[in-house]
Amino acid sequence: MTEPEEVRRIGLENVVVADSEISYIDGAAPELLYRGVDVLDLAEHSSYEETAYLLWNGKLPTQDDLDEFEKELAERRGLSRGVEEIVVHAHDDAVPMDVLRTALSAVPIYGDSGDSDREAALSVLAKTPTILAALQRSRQGDEPVEPREDLSSAENFLYMTSGDEPREEEADVLDTVLLLHADHGLNASTFTSRVISSTESNVYSAVSGAVGALKGPLHGGANQDVMEMLLEIRDGDQDVETYLANKLERGERVPGFGHRVYSEMDPRATVLKDMSERISEATDAPWYGLIEDVVSYLEEEKNLSEKGISPNVDLYSGSVYYSLGVPIDFFVPMFAFGRSAGWTAQIQEQKSDNRLVRPRANYTGRHGVEYVPIEERQKVEQ
Repeated sequence: MTEPEEVRRIGLENVVVADSEISYIDGAAPELLYRGVDVLDLAEHSSYEETAYLLWNGKLPTQDDLDEFEKELAERRGLSRGVEEIVVHAHDDAVPMDVLRTALSAVPIYGDSGDSDREAALSVLAKTPTILAALQRSRQGDEPVEPREDLSSAENFLYMTSGDEPREEEADVLDTVLLLHADHGLNASTFTSRVISSTESNVYSAVSGAVGALKGPLHGGANQDVMEMLLEIRDGDQDVETYLANKLERGERVPGFGHRVYSEMDPRATVLKDMSERISEATDAPWYGLIEDVVSYLEEEKNLSEKGISPNVDLYSGSVYYSLGVPIDFFVPMFAFGRSAGWTAQIQEQKSDNRLVRPRANYTGRHGVEYVPIEERQKVEQ
């Protein structure tokens, strides 16, 4: 029997599948809150570690709380020999998200998982930047750099990648980008993590599944697509208008626009837009100017704002990562780096009041098909 149209939600669009206190999104306002705190306030005043604590605990930490949380992370940043071997021996053309997924899933195999879900979540949060930095060093033919206990997550990533003391300005930029990506409701990867958690599987399985979901280009790859588009424009022989006109004529989508939730500009994008502008001016880079040319052309030709389509977070985040020296194929892993705070918060919330996630499909197949013994079946011409 076919369900009435009004109750069918293909892709679970607008279907409420969980109660959560972690993040709130109002796509029309637009507004994004972490545990009730506006993400714009956090971007201006907070840090990634403080935001992770907020997502996990439902309140902003005292200084003593934050010091203890940062100490717990610092104690877990190092990789066991087994996990490091997986990372540094990855093939040169291995996809970074595949390496991250495999390395995280291997953490408990080498006896470094912790005795509780919280300890496992701390380990994921602490080790993700170490894994990514070790992979980048290995691809460059360099030995991994050990993390330092006196540096934050953002500072450690920059330090472990380059081997040099990170510049304060760069660390602040990366810290804010990570914070802005920390959580965003029940997107595909977060929902995946909660589905896996609902089976009472462990934290590493849930996060590995989330990484796999984020790897898909419809979820996590748009910032990489944007940067590749900007490089094509810069290095090509066409101006922005001609490039975009040809792209649209071929039926190709322009990345960095639109969102399943927001009808107005994503509040995270407003922060990253300002950041991209400042960095482009400071470094005399063309990225922000090219982005604005893309926005202007599409607005004039397609009237995007009238259709409720606005620039999204991916339009600006790629240029910010690029300015920090992050390789383009690391953009999605950097997304995972930031989102690990939200994934682990959501996993812990799911486990605190668990119910197995078990949706059903609307069956559209045949009924009453007769079984025919194999010797009586006629070969069907292909």
